[in-house]
Amino acid sequence: MKTTVLEVRTGNHEVVQDITPQCATFVREVGGDGVLHIFVPHATAGVAVLELGAHSDDDLLTALGDLLPVDDRWRHAHGSRGHGRSHVMPALIAPYATIPVLGGALALGTWQSIAVVDLNIDNPDRQVRLSFLADAG
Repeated sequence: MKTTVLEVRTGNHEVVQDITPQCATFVREVGGDGVLHIFVPHATAGVAVLELGAHSDDDLLTALGDLLPVDDRWRHAHGSRGHGRSHVMPALIAPYATIPVLGGALALGTWQSIAVVDLNIDNPDRQVRLSFLADAG
């Protein structure tokens, strides 16, 4: 298994941040067939595979805002207002994804991208672990 850690700055606002180019570079460098596993080791972030650039990212943030409002209902209440929702979000947007890799290239669909989803405005710096598991055949 080959692995690396990306340092991703998500800033102080809710974000769906594209990491597809970094993932593509990593699998191109390791080459071959296998799977890429993407993992965000944070309790308040997730990994999504979706279309980006056509406002789907904005739609996702809107949907998460509807499902997980920024208000005082959250029992996990330290940090900024509504911070507890950031701890619930990974149950909806998992902190991981696995993508097939063929010939050193991500086998994504035409409009698919890989993104970090982060609602936590209190933690602007994230790590993303990329792990390539080569085909044993």
